[in-house]
Amino acid sequence: MTQIFKSLIAFCFLGGIWFSTHSQVRFSPQESSIVLNASAHDKSAQKSKFGDLSKAWRSQPQDLSVSLAYARAVFQSGLDEGDLRWFGAAKAALLPWWQNDDLPADALFMRGLVKQGFHDFTGGLTDINKAIQVNPNKAEFWSWRFALHLLKTDLVAALQDCESMDRLFGQEESRVYRAILHYRTGDPQTAIDLLKTLVSSPNFQSTSSKEWLSLHLGEAYRVAGQPDRATATWKNQLKISPKSHIIKLSLAELWVQEGKYLEVKQMSSSAGSTDALLMQFILATQGLKDPSEKNLASLFESRLNSQALRQESMIERPQMIFFIDYAKNPANGLRLSIENWKIQQEPRDAVLFLKAALALNQPQAAEPVLAWIEKTNYSDPQIKALLVKLKTQLQSIQPAK
Repeated sequence: MTQIFKSLIAFCFLGGIWFSTHSQVRFSPQESSIVLNASAHDKSAQKSKFGDLSKAWRSQPQDLSVSLAYARAVFQSGLDEGDLRWFGAAKAALLPWWQNDDLPADALFMRGLVKQGFHDFTGGLTDINKAIQVNPNKAEFWSWRFALHLLKTDLVAALQDCESMDRLFGQEESRVYRAILHYRTGDPQTAIDLLKTLVSSPNFQSTSSKEWLSLHLGEAYRVAGQPDRATATWKNQLKISPKSHIIKLSLAELWVQEGKYLEVKQMSSSAGSTDALLMQFILATQGLKDPSEKNLASLFESRLNSQALRQESMIERPQMIFFIDYAKNPANGLRLSIENWKIQQEPRDAVLFLKAALALNQPQAAEPVLAWIEKTNYSDPQIKALLVKLKTQLQSIQPAK
C-alpha cells in the first residue's frame, strides 16, 4: 500500500509544477558532473544508501539494474525537493537505454517517469503503458498512468484506471483515485467524504500516505469553497512533515489567493526557494508593499533570463504566474498559456489562462478552457469568479442585433 503513495505524492507535480533551486540549472549531466545535494539525505542511513547507489552507478554505468536503482533514487529526490536537476541526473543514468523498446517493466516505467518529468507526457504515458503490458501487477504503474490520463483530460481512461486498480489491488486502494476524480469533475464533497474515511485506515498511516491524503483532502476542501478547512488540514500536516514542499506550496498559494500575505512571508525564508515558492513570496511581498519585493523579483527574472539563454522550451507554471499575476504582461502570459494548454490541462493552468484572456479583453481566446470546464464539470471559487467576468466581457463585445 505504501509504495503507491510514494509515487502518487507527486501527483500535483504533474501539472507543470516542476521546480529547481538557486540558479535554476537544468541539464542532462555527464556522469562526472553530477553533484548530489546533501539535503537529499537527512539521515545518516539514507545518506549511506544514496552514496552507495551513486558509487555503484559511477563504476557500472552500463549495468541496467544498477542504473535503475540510482535513477529511481535521484528522481525521488527531485520530487521531494522540487528540483528538476535530479531529473537530469536520472535521465543521464538511463541514456544507454533511452531508445530501447525491449526493456523490463521497471526500466520502461522509470524512463516514462523521467520523460513526463520533462513534460514529454505523451512519451511518458507510452512507456508506462508498455510497463503495464509487461507487468500489470504493480500499483505505482497504474497510479502514474491515472495521473497522466487526468492531466490530459482523458476522463474515460482515468475511470478505467480506477476500475483496474479496484480489481487488482482492492476497493480501498481505488477509492483514493476515485476521490481525486470526484473533485476534479465537479463533486468535491464526495471526494471529501471518501478521503476522510481513508485517513483513519490502518493502511494509510505511513508518513507518505498521510501527506498524500492531506494534500488531496485539503485540495478537495479548497475546491468546495472551504478554505479554512483546507488551511487547517495542510497546517496539521506540516506538523508531521515540516519539510514537505508540496504542502507548503499549497498553503502559500491559498494564502495568496485570500490576501493573507503575512502568513506566506512568515512561512519560511525565501532564500534558495524553488521557483514555485519564490513566486508566491514575491506576490506576498507585493501585497504587503514589502521592500524585499524588488530583490525577489530580480532573482526570479534572472532565473528566467538564464532559461532563455539556454533556449529552454519547457513552459513552467511559475513563469506564467510571473507574467500574468505579477509583471502585468498578459500578452506573454496568454501566449504561454495557449502553448501549455496543448500538452496539459490542469485547474491552476485554467485559472491563469482565464486571467490572461480577461486582462487582454480577449475572452474568445479562453475557448479551450471553457470547453475543458464543460467536459469535466470542474469548478472552484477562483474559476467561478473568473467565469462571471468572462461572460460579462463576452456580452460586451457581442455585436448589437
